[in-house]
Amino acid sequence: MANNKAWALAAHLSGLPTADNFRLVESPAPVPGDGEVLVKNLWLSLDPYMLGRMTQQKSYAKGVEIGEVMTGETIGEVVESKHPGFAPGEKVAAPAGWQLYAAVRGELLTKLDPSARAPLSYYLGCLGMPGRTAYFGLNEVGKPKAGETLVVSAASGAVGSVVGQLGKVAGCRVVGIAGGKEKCDYVTGELGFDVCVDYKAGNLYRDLKEACPKGIDIYFDNVGGETLDIVLRLVNLFSRIIVCGRISGYHATEPYGVKNLGTLIPNRVRMQGILVFDWVDRYAEANKALAGYVAQGKLKTRESIVEGIERAPQGFIDLVKGRNFGKQLVKLV
Repeated sequence: MANNKAWALAAHLSGLPTADNFRLVESPAPVPGDGEVLVKNLWLSLDPYMLGRMTQQKSYAKGVEIGEVMTGETIGEVVESKHPGFAPGEKVAAPAGWQLYAAVRGELLTKLDPSARAPLSYYLGCLGMPGRTAYFGLNEVGKPKAGETLVVSAASGAVGSVVGQLGKVAGCRVVGIAGGKEKCDYVTGELGFDVCVDYKAGNLYRDLKEACPKGIDIYFDNVGGETLDIVLRLVNLFSRIIVCGRISGYHATEPYGVKNLGTLIPNRVRMQGILVFDWVDRYAEANKALAGYVAQGKLKTRESIVEGIERAPQGFIDLVKGRNFGKQLVKLV
């Protein structure tokens, strides 16, 4: 029987995550029950939302309890199946968590198209949850029109990078916000954004105002906090703000008090939070569109990869501290 390795939550968060929040557990691989599939995980996705699952605060989804395996999406291979819809050898996307093997209910698995040319890892990034979040958030809430100005925070990240490229497809002027010259050069040089503002250099309000001479029509917010406050000073009439993440506040002891919400009223701004699960019945639509953009060269991605299950916590810490480029992954096999 194969040996399983899994990372369990050792302590709830009280600030930024450290190695002490995780505990490596070894055990025999699980045996699938009726309706289940044994999946050997090949790739593990690391995402900012996991911070919220590590706290005891109420959220849209149940948190991870002490001793439970850390939650996470994987790409894996079917080893054994007790579900009629899956056979050994097939590749699947699974909510299998931070571990090498998992027994997963068949209805929770998504079978990957064996004829697709994209790398398997893409199905955790631009062709997975981050890509679908960008697709539905921008198109359904942002409703971009050619000639509008779209601003994207965390522009080099897994979601932000896709948002900006989809904005270019829609004909928008796209302005990214990222931390550091290297990330900004990537955002403009490789992803094709029109401008990238480095929030670590200069004055963010002044630089963003200069980058958006006609104001801001759409803001895709991945960070919250002071950046959102600054954007609110530059929004146009009937602008749209998509609230996707608040990574700047995940580890704050006190929430940031946004000061400029009053601008929503005279500018008739629409500001809406999103969760990709709201469009679950339309995932196939997004998957097809995103795969088409990848094939056409209109959607590019970069991955930050750590190798081995043992390095998953360090990869997650790197993500939270902004050390990664694009999609953060763990290559398990």
